[in-house]
Amino acid sequence: MAIENTSKEKISALAEQQRAFFNSEATLSYEFRLEQLRKFRRALKHWHRPLCDALWSDLHKSEQEAVLTELSIVEGEVKNHIRHLKGWMRGEKCSTPLKMMPSKSYVVSEPLGCALIIAPWNYPVQLLLNPLVGAISAGCTALLKPSPYVPTVSQVLSDMIAQTFDEEYVAAVQGNRDVNKALLEQRWDTIFFTGSPALGRVVMEAASKHLTPVVLELGGKSPCIVDKGADVKIAARRIAWGKCLNAGQTCIAPDFVWIHSSLKEKFVEQFGKAIRRMYGKDIRSSRHYVRLVNDRAFERVAGYMGCGEVLYGGEVDAAERFIEPTLLGVEGWESPVMQEEIFGPVLPVLCFDDVEDVVREMRQREKPLALYYFGKPKRGEKVIGRTTSGGACINDTIMHIANENLPFGGVGNSGMGAYHGRLSFDAFSHRRAVVVSPRKFDIPFRYMPYKLFKLIKHFL
Repeated sequence: MAIENTSKEKISALAEQQRAFFNSEATLSYEFRLEQLRKFRRALKHWHRPLCDALWSDLHKSEQEAVLTELSIVEGEVKNHIRHLKGWMRGEKCSTPLKMMPSKSYVVSEPLGCALIIAPWNYPVQLLLNPLVGAISAGCTALLKPSPYVPTVSQVLSDMIAQTFDEEYVAAVQGNRDVNKALLEQRWDTIFFTGSPALGRVVMEAASKHLTPVVLELGGKSPCIVDKGADVKIAARRIAWGKCLNAGQTCIAPDFVWIHSSLKEKFVEQFGKAIRRMYGKDIRSSRHYVRLVNDRAFERVAGYMGCGEVLYGGEVDAAERFIEPTLLGVEGWESPVMQEEIFGPVLPVLCFDDVEDVVREMRQREKPLALYYFGKPKRGEKVIGRTTSGGACINDTIMHIANENLPFGGVGNSGMGAYHGRLSFDAFSHRRAVVVSPRKFDIPFRYMPYKLFKLIKHFL
């Protein structure tokens, strides 16, 4: 299935229509936003089956995994925003210092305006629609750009959006990077981008021309640290699960394992047992094991097999774009597999003898999107306290994204800004300071020539 590029003329027209619609103030009221969120929730139920079928078609993603990692997350986000929208929209009172009395102070959240949301292919439903929830609840309009690498999903999403919303309010466009370029030539009030750090820099450069605020959800080499004192069986099982979700095509997937030398052999054994427990003896025949998105991705990830010693797995099939979950023993950071985010089911293994060496190395590297520590919790808290990452788990992987009350986002090379729950509302809002001063009472000391200044300065 081929995706046809939306024309520059259509993009420009949609941007103008959405600007006019936002300026009409139609999106500002609580009633309007609530009705759109409810409409969105109904659409998710109506389009459940077509979305699941499309995810299977493009990624070999089972309905169970589609629900767990995509649809349920969006549905939960919509419900959360419906439940809390009125409170989030309400002005927040702030204390006023004595020097400003009897004025009153508060903060209001106002919509940034016209939003552009660009999503990747790996979780094409969740990563396009979850930000849209925030845009709707904040009172913005939104132009959506799904990925052309999952054409079936992108077409279903486009149809869903077209049948649910008026295009002057929310619309979707299709196409390759030429379409991205055309979108970024337009002026937006905010841009929400999920993708690679390289493309994130392109988005940020385009946004800088108009000083447009951006949220960048990127990636990086997220490490798993398996320290002395870890429960190796639990560590191996949870790392295997985190790596196998979407066949490793997850921005917060474990990218490599740093393991204490004394635990390496047992970890490899337990990793293999965990894979067989999840998928059976023939992983290729399992409905629950995703394929690489396209031939280019397959060739890139399969090419890593020669970068170290295959400790487990290693089977590949180009015709199916199948790569078995593979542990790869590597000597150090000089290996090609350690130079970039893998985004596939190959998991390099590095050894250490002292966790202090791991901490020092992490502090010298780019900040990852996630950090996973396995070992004694107090020791893990110390490691987290001395390193930096977008998010972290102790004795688990991936699960920090499942809590809608936690911020999800990167830091440094792994991104900027965060969302989920209230933070999704805030990501598309401007928090505006307001001071209300009485008309009948006017404090004279603030006016020139500053009489009684020596007395007043003690209150400043």
